[in-house]
Amino acid sequence: MRRPSLPPRGGRRPSRASRSRRAPLPRPPLRAVVAFAGVLAVFVSGWAWLRDSPLVAVRSVTVTGVSGPDAPQVRDALVAAARDMTTLHVRMGDLRTAIGPYPGVLGVQTHADFPHGLHIAVRERNPVAAVVSGAQRVPVAADGTLMPTSSSAGLPEISARALPGGAHASAPDVRRALGVLTAAPPALRARVRRVYVGPHGITAPLRDGPTLYLGGSERLRAKWVAAATVLADPSSAGATYLDLRLPERPAAGGLEPPPVASLNGAAAIPGGPTTTPSATGP
Repeated sequence: MRRPSLPPRGGRRPSRASRSRRAPLPRPPLRAVVAFAGVLAVFVSGWAWLRDSPLVAVRSVTVTGVSGPDAPQVRDALVAAARDMTTLHVRMGDLRTAIGPYPGVLGVQTHADFPHGLHIAVRERNPVAAVVSGAQRVPVAADGTLMPTSSSAGLPEISARALPGGAHASAPDVRRALGVLTAAPPALRARVRRVYVGPHGITAPLRDGPTLYLGGSERLRAKWVAAATVLADPSSAGATYLDLRLPERPAAGGLEPPPVASLNGAAAIPGGPTTTPSATGP
């Protein structure tokens, strides 16, 4: 049998807490701490010098993704700003300042090619409509940014009492029309001649196609999907308008009624009113 352990002479058995105590870790020598701090300071100072030194200065700049009439000016502005940088210290704020005068540029992304190369990819803002007031017109982007140097040829028109002042279009009617066009699929938006508010609400006549009655500004994407579905249906060919106010029940109107055979077999056109077939959208 195991003999019971006896407490040490002259005192109690040490408690579990006291047995679990460990000796504190030794403190590093002061000289080691000072040496480490000195090495760290040298490293930080060296990095600060290297990141802005001529050894990594930007000498070759490649700019991609820029187009339009302002492309040469945008490219020159970005190259000039980039040549004052290094591949270890690309200052995005300076690049954004360089493209500030050009509303067609949405932003830039950079990729450094160590030690002397820098690639700049430009993200452009494209106009979706032209705000028209009398004989004046100015292209406008989806976010309302005015783009006076861009071409307005072929863009849908948005009528306004006066051209917007400043850099953005803020009139409620213009903003609502921009929302309508932004919700449209690009291929269908390219066919829109203009957007205005008529007796059937928001109205958008198409080039070489019917006029779209969209009603209010709610559920615009569903209405555009319904329009694309009906336009793709051969039975809607020749329609003068599409009523999309209820996207679940789009209707193509203004169609010629089909010929009706007479008793002697000759085709005859009834003189009644033109029927308006409907098509079911998604």
